[in-house]
Amino acid sequence: MKRWFLDELEYAGRENLDPAHVEHYDEKEDADAAREVALLKGLGLGPESIVVEFGPGTGQFTVEVAPECAQVIAVDISRLMLERLRNKVADRHLSNIEVVQAGFLTYQHELGPADFIYSRFALHHLPDFWKAVTLDRLLRILRPGGYFRLWDVVYNFDPHQAEERIEAWCSAYDEGGESEWGRADLEEHVRDEHSTFTWVLEPMIQRSGFEIIDAEHSDEGVFSKYLLRAA
Repeated sequence: MKRWFLDELEYAGRENLDPAHVEHYDEKEDADAAREVALLKGLGLGPESIVVEFGPGTGQFTVEVAPECAQVIAVDISRLMLERLRNKVADRHLSNIEVVQAGFLTYQHELGPADFIYSRFALHHLPDFWKAVTLDRLLRILRPGGYFRLWDVVYNFDPHQAEERIEAWCSAYDEGGESEWGRADLEEHVRDEHSTFTWVLEPMIQRSGFEIIDAEHSDEGVFSKYLLRAA
């Protein structure tokens, strides 16, 4: 590998390499997997479909989508997350899930073109240059007309609003609130990870060859859900 190439393990996010975080991840995060699978079924997901998931974590979506398709390839850089996922796969006796320790930039797709790519809260681990390289790689994994469902922390505001918006977001998660996530988690995300602006990411998406079918942004301007289609 070229010496200038990014080491994805170093950009995996501290918490994803932390056994305590991984052990309690399902208590902290609900992937709304059943609704997401229903969305993909409405787009043609069926018994012949191939799904590649990047950043499955503990596999909430992975095990939900597996009974609805032919093959799921779950790709994650975190060995700890994949151990949890493998346990779920074994417990449910699912035989159509391939678990791969790799990242967006190092995964090598060996099957035929995928029908769907799914990624939730993973792309932000990469700096913007590498996001663009990733989007180009993902387009070449998908069949023409295939779909990429992307969730992430993407800032939908202008730079002069950043301090106000980020402080409001962090304040909403002050310790003692209803969420399992706390203010310190969000502060760490903003400080140490690589979430970008919608007006940076969306032209990048289009430049890579994806069509933005739908973009949904949260009221606080922090979370975004995209439905993308390969040209």
